[in-house]
Amino acid sequence: MPAVPRQRTAEGYVDVGMLVAAPSPGSLVGRARTLVRGVLQERDIPEEEVADAELAVAELAVNAERYGRLPYEVRIFEVAGVPVWCEVVDGDPDLCWIPAMLDRDPALTVADLFAESGRGLLLVRALSEGYCRAYRTTTFTTAAPAKTVAFALPTPSGTRLTYPPLFDLAQHRARLLR
Repeated sequence: MPAVPRQRTAEGYVDVGMLVAAPSPGSLVGRARTLVRGVLQERDIPEEEVADAELAVAELAVNAERYGRLPYEVRIFEVAGVPVWCEVVDGDPDLCWIPAMLDRDPALTVADLFAESGRGLLLVRALSEGYCRAYRTTTFTTAAPAKTVAFALPTPSGTRLTYPPLFDLAQHRARLLR
């Protein structure tokens, strides 16, 4: 295992790492669900919160396969060994209207419950208690421009991150899952 990079904080140093899965087309949703469920169950997160995170990542994975392009990645960031942030990445760097949907005031959003599509991002926002973001990134596997739609994972302490750990720091301690 390479030397563990550390991020300096006021309290000391924090270890930041990342799990990366690069699923093939057609397997993104299943791989994302399995990865999130497994990581959270290992940390004894309550089943209801595991199910919410699994549903949120599945919604993002469906959107990536439907509207994005290859390559796909699912990334889980860990801080001090605790999974705290989940990203679904696709090879299309165009964010379009995604940040606006995630940032909209829920009180001003009326979902059409009978619509065939359009509820996924609203659902992710609700399941993550609003701790979700969309931003440009690069893929870990190819370093190509990409976008990510992400959310904070439930933690044993109950706190959630408002923004992801630093990718540049985490990529040095990344584990690529097969």
